[in-house]
Amino acid sequence: MASEQLIVERISQRLKAHVKRTPWLKRVVLLSMRMSDAMAWKLRLDAFVRYAQFFRDWRRFKEAGGKAAAMDFYPCLFDNTSSTRIDSQYFHQALWAFGLIKDSKPALHVDIASEASFVGMLTTITSVVFVDIRPLFLRIPNYTGLAASVTALPFADTSVSSLSCLHVIEHVGLGRYGDPIDPYGPEKACREIVRVLAAGGNAFISVPVGRPRVSFNGLRVFAATEVLALFSGLGLRRMALIDVPGDFIPEVNPDSVDIHDSAGAMDFALGLYWFTKAGQQ
Repeated sequence: MASEQLIVERISQRLKAHVKRTPWLKRVVLLSMRMSDAMAWKLRLDAFVRYAQFFRDWRRFKEAGGKAAAMDFYPCLFDNTSSTRIDSQYFHQALWAFGLIKDSKPALHVDIASEASFVGMLTTITSVVFVDIRPLFLRIPNYTGLAASVTALPFADTSVSSLSCLHVIEHVGLGRYGDPIDPYGPEKACREIVRVLAAGGNAFISVPVGRPRVSFNGLRVFAATEVLALFSGLGLRRMALIDVPGDFIPEVNPDSVDIHDSAGAMDFALGLYWFTKAGQQ
């Protein structure tokens, strides 16, 4: 059984390597995966082998004196990997933004619809106001949740000194999260962020960068320099990048960012932008 699983894994690795090296084939495969995921099923060629291993392990568990009824089965077939896996974009963007926010020591930080665990971590170093059209109300110290849209932020002009919006702007206006359909959603969201950011304030933004497109209704992908135009009125202090293979690059020049989506499993990179507004607080 172990040899069969090894053969399947080797074939799978070779196929994946070929797909990654062939951009048109990669686009076809990613499209098929996204379409199948939307229907809540996904074909895994090695599922039968792994199910055989599952029943084999269950028998061994029982023979060793364990009790586990079949009616209580909870098959987790794909967690037995050679190394721990992460979502590289969310992992590295959280480290990047958390470190910069911690160093800047804001008395209050506003986050707009970023990933919830990142927001929770921020509450350990400062007071946080979390804004989302799908509000998150928590009873934890240093936290306030507000129901609002990034296209109509509930803050006065130039009133927010520290702000983050990670992996959000690319979704605005596509209806995925219940927001109104609006082809100009990102432009409106960015204008709102520029409007509320205080003089001398910091805005930490992440968006997908690569071949510009709308992948309806999942997300948009922007050219690296296009993001600078979206945030007209702010100055770029530093840009970092999580490239297509998932590696973190701490500083890049947006003018020289060239994304080759044949280099890894993803077909876009993630641009991390640290913007500031001119003037003193």
